[in-house]
Amino acid sequence: MEWAHRHYSRPWKRPQTSGHRPAVHVYAAPSTTAPRETVQDNLSESQRVEAALFIAREPLSGRRLADYANLEDATRVRTIVSQLNQTYEQKGRAFQVTTIAGGYQMLTRPQFAKWIRRLQHVGPPDRLSPSTRETLAVVAYRQPLVRAEIEAIRGVHSGDALRQLLEKDLVKIVGRSPDLGHPFLYATTRRFLKLFGLGNLEDLPASGQLRRRPWSDKDTPSSFPDPERPTDEPEPE
Repeated sequence: MEWAHRHYSRPWKRPQTSGHRPAVHVYAAPSTTAPRETVQDNLSESQRVEAALFIAREPLSGRRLADYANLEDATRVRTIVSQLNQTYEQKGRAFQVTTIAGGYQMLTRPQFAKWIRRLQHVGPPDRLSPSTRETLAVVAYRQPLVRAEIEAIRGVHSGDALRQLLEKDLVKIVGRSPDLGHPFLYATTRRFLKLFGLGNLEDLPASGQLRRRPWSDKDTPSSFPDPERPTDEPEPE
C-alpha cells in the first residue's frame, strides 16, 4: 500500500509519443469580400422583347413588356415591335406582333388561318348566329347599356342572345344602371377584342361615328368585323 501510495502521488506526465500528430482540418469561412462572378447580359433589346412575346399566352401591355424586357418604357417597346415586324415582313415570316386587346401578342398572319385550322389542336372559331351577332354589335358600339336599350335598338327580345354572349365570355355585366329597378349594364370583354382582332374599341369600323351619336333605324351591324377575318394590325396607342 505504501508503494502504491508513492506511485500515484507522483506528478502525472503526458506519455511520450513518436512525434507524429494527426492532421487537423481547419475549415475557413468563405470571405464576404471575395469578388462575385457577374453574368454579362449580351442579349439585345429586340431579342428580349421577342423572347417575352414568344412565351406569352395572353397579350402583354406595353408597360408589362417593358418590365419583362428591362426596357425604359412602353414607348421603347413600341419602337422595337415596329422593328421586329419590319424584319418579319422582309424575311417572309409566318407570324407578326399584333396589337390586340390592349396589348402585344405574337400571332400567325391572317393568310395562314385556313391552313392552321387543319391542325388538330386548333379548334374552329366561335360561331355566332345572326341575332347573337347583331346583339353583340349593339353592345360593342353603345356600351355600357341595359337590356331594354338593346331591345329598343333591335326591336326584338334579346334575352337569349345576351345569355349566349355571357356564356361565351364576349359580354359581361359591368354594374347596374341608376334608372328605376337598377337593371344590369352590359359591355364587351377582353376576349371579344381578341376574337375580332381589335386593339381597343376605337378600332371598331366607323367607331368615330357610331359610338358618338344616337342610333337610328338606318343603323345596321353589317359593318361589324367577321371573327374569321382578322383585322389589320392597328397602331399602338
